[in-house]
Amino acid sequence: MSVYKSSDPAETFELGKKIAQSVGDGSVIAMFGGMGMGKTAFTRGLAQGLGIDPKNVSSPTFAIVHEYSGKRTLYHFDMYRIESWDDLYSTGFFDYLNTPAVIAVEWSENIENALPDGYIKVSFKKGDGDNDRIITVDGGNGF
Repeated sequence: MSVYKSSDPAETFELGKKIAQSVGDGSVIAMFGGMGMGKTAFTRGLAQGLGIDPKNVSSPTFAIVHEYSGKRTLYHFDMYRIESWDDLYSTGFFDYLNTPAVIAVEWSENIENALPDGYIKVSFKKGDGDNDRIITVDGGNGF
């Protein structure tokens, strides 16, 4: 497990970019943390690290999932509105797990029991200052 401190969205973006360079195809990155904690900024960095233009990355709150392609493929899920197994099945989430793409999941606390073995857990917590974040990464290649 590794712990990182971020004092602004740019640092959170850079952490996502760094982690992208170490994840393999088929990796699931499960993000935990409240609203405004930096999950989408992290995902933008992840996208850039995967060879995807980060300008197109936005939170898929209403769409549930966005697909981004570049050197690699990234599926970006937002599980904020998922409240039941039926909701989860309707997203097609389990079908995406059988692809070589990297999968980033915001609001993973809502589907924790459905996450596959070996997922990378990224937890976001508020630090001392308004923009400070403590980001814990557990799993993967020893981040």
